[in-house]
Amino acid sequence: MGTPLSPSATRVMLLGSGELGKEVLIALQRLGVETIAVDRYAQAPGQQVAHHAHVIAMSDPDQLRALIEREKPDLVVPEIEAIATPVLEALEAEGRATVIPTARAARLTMDREGIRRLAAETLGLPTSPYRFCDSMAELQAAIDGTDGRPGIGYPCIVKPVMSSSGKGQSKIDGPADVRKAWDYAMAGGRVGPGRVIVEGFIDFDYEITQLTVRANGPGGEVQTQFCDPIGHVQVSGDYVESWQPHPMSATALARSREIARAVTDNLGGRGVFGVELFVKGDDVWFSEVSPRPHDTGMVTMATQWQSEFELHARAILGLPVDTALKSPGASAVIYGGVDAQDIVFEGVAEALAVPNSDIRLFGKPESFTRRRMGVALVHDADVEVARRQAKLAAGKVRPRAA
Repeated sequence: MGTPLSPSATRVMLLGSGELGKEVLIALQRLGVETIAVDRYAQAPGQQVAHHAHVIAMSDPDQLRALIEREKPDLVVPEIEAIATPVLEALEAEGRATVIPTARAARLTMDREGIRRLAAETLGLPTSPYRFCDSMAELQAAIDGTDGRPGIGYPCIVKPVMSSSGKGQSKIDGPADVRKAWDYAMAGGRVGPGRVIVEGFIDFDYEITQLTVRANGPGGEVQTQFCDPIGHVQVSGDYVESWQPHPMSATALARSREIARAVTDNLGGRGVFGVELFVKGDDVWFSEVSPRPHDTGMVTMATQWQSEFELHARAILGLPVDTALKSPGASAVIYGGVDAQDIVFEGVAEALAVPNSDIRLFGKPESFTRRRMGVALVHDADVEVARRQAKLAAGKVRPRAA
């Protein structure tokens, strides 16, 4: 490891510098890494702690290539979906960049079509029935089965092929919802209007995130390790609370890890992968995978000896990792509650007075009513107690315009 801001420095560039990227940057800096935070807007959370900050349109291939060639980072770490991934593949092929986990993995996972076809059609893993559609008419035909193929039927889920944090995602319960769902998907895509995926609804008992870590073992070979399963609640595809560990049968846990290993082995590289799965009894279905720390995994800041952010930093640097659980715990989102800039937070002392609690305020420069502005964390031997206390702590933090 080198020394930051010196010729010997190990330099890591994050493409996307929100709350998850901020924690990765802090973990890297603790290991003596020189960090470069890139985002589409100024003063993003990660830019506030990085050694260097840049604002570019990361979906613009010319801007992205020019910045990487100018900064010459040792590692390029994609943290969001709206990135010109063909440029990353080209730079990797030219030997100009090492992309985490790989440029191919970044391309496949930034696009729901690429990862779903890999999981279902290449690897043969169980998924919900699905179709891809390029128009409102195609969406209706896919649901109804009027195009000569089996219909998805109602209820179903519609998502843009490229989006994050539930943006553009909605449930369709009947024909009256189709137009609204299409319009919402078009508005919520990361790269503008385009293609959607429509999925059949799975009547699952619960959904989990199986954090999967590909890191160097004692002999230098890449090994796969798993964190305890994380349960979570999502509203319109957006995480609102999570807890760890989530109870599940030994059979379901084993199957979850088989699916997670199959997907991440194919994607390759090193780092943390957030594999989302639906579970009903002992049956498990693959949903999505993120080749980076996952929002539901923020709970690991309270529950694990090494959080998902520390695991990611160590793994991408080729260092050993420890996925052991320290304590059961839970997290709950602190929402902005208002549309405003320059906000202040009231109730912080009251939140931290909740037993075994901690909070993170992300430092986002602008608040929206449903924007994540922070998270409450609680550890407790009883995970249900931790869930109640996390929601209590989150509810005590009250953002308002200054």
